[in-house]
Amino acid sequence: MRNVTRIAAVSAFALAVGSLPAVAQTTLLGSNAVNDEVDDLAIRANRDISRGNDDMRFGNQDMREGMSGSASLGYSGKTGNNESQEFSAGARLRFGMDRFVQTLSFVIDYADDDGDSTKEDVLAVYDANYYFTDKVYGFVLGRVQSDGLADESFDPSSGEAWDPSDSVSVDAFLGFGPGYRIVNNEQIAWRVQAGVGISYTEFGDDESTTESAGIVSSRFFYKFSDNVFASMDTDVIKSEDILRIGNDLGVSFKVSDAFSTRISYLTEYNDSRNIRADNKLGVSLVYGF
Repeated sequence: MRNVTRIAAVSAFALAVGSLPAVAQTTLLGSNAVNDEVDDLAIRANRDISRGNDDMRFGNQDMREGMSGSASLGYSGKTGNNESQEFSAGARLRFGMDRFVQTLSFVIDYADDDGDSTKEDVLAVYDANYYFTDKVYGFVLGRVQSDGLADESFDPSSGEAWDPSDSVSVDAFLGFGPGYRIVNNEQIAWRVQAGVGISYTEFGDDESTTESAGIVSSRFFYKFSDNVFASMDTDVIKSEDILRIGNDLGVSFKVSDAFSTRISYLTEYNDSRNIRADNKLGVSLVYGF
């Protein structure tokens, strides 16, 4: 499962590059394009590093009352020998009111090349938690992911194994249940939750399935020191026909104010695919001087 996270500020490295003398800002030599790419890389690295230290893993006593959040928007268009455009937008809105906390996150990615769409992705997550005590809470979780370019030629009646990354146009889940914070302090935060819900999948030629499903989740955070911490987020969704597991393990290091890095290992398992597990090793590094 993909996780939707807060977009962090641009690093000192990106700011330093962006503040180069005006003589370097020449499009003929491609300096603008290089600087844009450097900024994008820095933002993505900062976003990945901040992902493991998300304050949503802590209790409601740490949440801000009222509305808060962050948003980002990006667009680029090109004309000439070929025409292309890319658009992306993302936001996370949080509303806290006493013991009730709601979060809505979404990401939209769109791209086309010479009038042909190459990406039409939408991911949205709604998460609501009501804290009965400092440890016990109830949750409502809604998630929808759509791919406007999914392969609609797949025939689900063929009996062949199908790959959701190619053929699923809509993958949605809505569930609710109880949660419990096992420990919650500045060094360790660990909560688990489990519930029931409905899984909806749309694929192939206007084919869809709606199934009852169960979800079990774990969110774990451990701070070794002020500069080193680890996190592991695990989600398991089981419907009648499909078992899906997502696990994101990461270790973050802040060596100095100028140097930060995060090493992560993401596993996505789906027993309906030919190759059931996808594994991704990620290394994000930010260095400013």
